[in-house]
Amino acid sequence: MILSLIDSVKFLTSGKVKDLYDLGGDSMVFKFSDRVSAYDVKFKENIPKKGEVLCKFAEFWFNKLPIPNHFVKRQSDTEIIVKKMKMLPIECVVRGYFYGSLVSRWKKGEVKVPQGTDTTLAAKLPEPIFDPTTKSEHDIPIDKTKAIEMKLVTEEQYDFLEKTSIDIYKKMVKVADKADFILADLKLEFGILNGEITLGDSIGPDEYRLWPKEFYDVGKIQESYDKQLLRDWLTAQGYQKQFDDTRDSGKEPIAPAIPEEIIQKMSERYVSAFERLTGISL
Repeated sequence: MILSLIDSVKFLTSGKVKDLYDLGGDSMVFKFSDRVSAYDVKFKENIPKKGEVLCKFAEFWFNKLPIPNHFVKRQSDTEIIVKKMKMLPIECVVRGYFYGSLVSRWKKGEVKVPQGTDTTLAAKLPEPIFDPTTKSEHDIPIDKTKAIEMKLVTEEQYDFLEKTSIDIYKKMVKVADKADFILADLKLEFGILNGEITLGDSIGPDEYRLWPKEFYDVGKIQESYDKQLLRDWLTAQGYQKQFDDTRDSGKEPIAPAIPEEIIQKMSERYVSAFERLTGISL
């Protein structure tokens, strides 16, 4: 039996999904919870098995990807030990399909897509694009010029992050493809460890959109084996607009209750995605 460490180490902070603990020396613990957030709103309801899936997906991807990362080992069903490092203040988003916020930003003229791009909803892009954001409470899309102006990264670091993020996305696409999934997009985070840019944070369904091939249908909202299911429900019920309007008025949105059927379906899809993609039973 693998024992939990959190009873004997110092609590540092809680994020939207993870709790962080100081293990002393150069290591720390990520404790994955069943919490869920969408559109930067935290919900009261938990998604059963979500924390275990995120934890074991992090272990799977860090071991699978041929790139230096801060993962040390999995400590329990919901905890991993990682090396401490100074995180870069940029979220590295790679998009392979015309979907999500890319669509609304393109319609507003806030972002360009490569020439010849099919702008039908969920159409595959000619090539994956690097579409980073700031790393803050409410992420703001940025480009290379803005990232350098804001002193988030140097030009050399930006170029490295762009190339490395797209390379990782392409490697993960191949793994997903073998499991009959489409990896639509991906969010990665990096930090500095021993003077080198190193892959960090975690990688799982909270960091990417995963679509089963058998239901893929260009022009429509896709069946998602990630938290997009919750986003789609919020949008359909008018909550996304309500959240935006509330923030525009200078207030913080209040999360509605997630219906039981959405909670159950999300839990089932998290587990199914893990088992299909990794070949490991939970």
